[in-house]
Amino acid sequence: METIAWVGLSQGLFAAVLILAKKERSDADRILAGWLSLLAIEFLLNAFDYRFFGKPLLSSSFLLFNPACYLYVRSLTKGDFRLKWIQLLHLLPYISAKLIAYLVREPFDLEDYFEHDESLWFRVLFSAASVLSWLIYNSMSIGLVLKHRRSLEHEFSTIESREKVGWLLFVVIFYNLYCAVAVIIGSISVLTDSASPVMHVYSYSTLLLMIYVLGFYGLWQTSIYPKKEPEIEKFSKYSRYPLSGKKRKQIKDELTSYFELEKPYLNPGLNMSMLSDHLNVPRHHLTEVLNTEIGKNFFTFVNEYRIEAVKKLLIDKGDLYSIESIGFECGFNSKSSFFTVFKKMTGQTPMQYKTSLET
Repeated sequence: METIAWVGLSQGLFAAVLILAKKERSDADRILAGWLSLLAIEFLLNAFDYRFFGKPLLSSSFLLFNPACYLYVRSLTKGDFRLKWIQLLHLLPYISAKLIAYLVREPFDLEDYFEHDESLWFRVLFSAASVLSWLIYNSMSIGLVLKHRRSLEHEFSTIESREKVGWLLFVVIFYNLYCAVAVIIGSISVLTDSASPVMHVYSYSTLLLMIYVLGFYGLWQTSIYPKKEPEIEKFSKYSRYPLSGKKRKQIKDELTSYFELEKPYLNPGLNMSMLSDHLNVPRHHLTEVLNTEIGKNFFTFVNEYRIEAVKKLLIDKGDLYSIESIGFECGFNSKSSFFTVFKKMTGQTPMQYKTSLET
C-alpha cells in the first residue's frame, strides 16, 4: 500500500505541473491543478500514516474528490464561471475531517465501526458527510455536464469532442460506480463486523487511476467558452424581458442580413458570443429569435448557410478543387464534421451530391 501512496504522490504532482505549464491556462486548468495537488497530498498523508502509525487513518478522500470534481465541471461548462476565494469553502469538510482524524487518531478500520467509544460521534458524522457529499456534488456534476451537452447547438456552429466533454461525463459516471461499490463493500464489512483491508487498497488504487485519467485529458482539454471581463455589463437589466413581436422581427432581419452580406459562417470558430457582440444583441434574445422566428437552433442555422455555400462551390468550381478543400473554404474546420453535417442536412454525402450534379 505504501508503494501506491508514493506513486500517487509523484504522479499527482507531476500532472499538476504539466497542467500549469499549458500555454493558455484557464480557471478550469487552475482548479484541476489544485485538485491533482490535493490528491497528491492525500497520498502523501497516506504514506505518512503507514510510516508513523503502522496503519491508515480514516480517509476523507471522498470529501475532497466530490467538491473538486464539481468545481472543475462547473468551470468548464459555465461560460460565466469565475474563480473566487470563497469557493475554497467547498473543501472545509475535507480539511475538518482530516484534522479531526489526526487529533483523535481514528484508524481506517471498518471492524467495530459503530462500537460505542469516545470517537463514535466522529465516525458517524464522517460517514454521513461522505454519503451526502457523494450524492449532492455528483448529482450536480452530472446535471451540469448533461445540461451543457444539450445547450451546445445553441452556442456553437462547430461542435468538436472538446466541447462535448464526453470524457468528463465518463469520469463522473465511473467515479459514481466506484463510490457505489465502495459503499457496498463498506456496508458489508460493517454489518459482518469484519476487517476489510481490501477497501483501502481499492480506494487508493482507483484514485491513482483517476489521477492518470484527469492528467491526460486535462492536458488535452481546452477552454470551451471565451473568457470575458466580469465587470463589463454590456446589456442593461431590461434585456432580460421577453421580446415583442416587432423586436423579434427586427432582430431576425438584422441577423439574416448580416449572414447574407458579411458571410460570418465562413469563420469555423463562429459562436453565439461572437454573434452577440457583433450585432449588439444579448445571446438569449438571439436564441429566442432563432427558436421562434426562424425555427432553428444556432448550430443548424449557421451550418445551413455553410451547406448552401458548399453546394454553390461544387457547382461552380467542383472540377477545380477537392471536396474537402471546398468544405474548409465554406467554414467547416474538419473533414469529419463537414461530411457528418452535410449528410445529416441533405441526406447525401458530398461526393454523392457532386455525382448527382454530373448526371
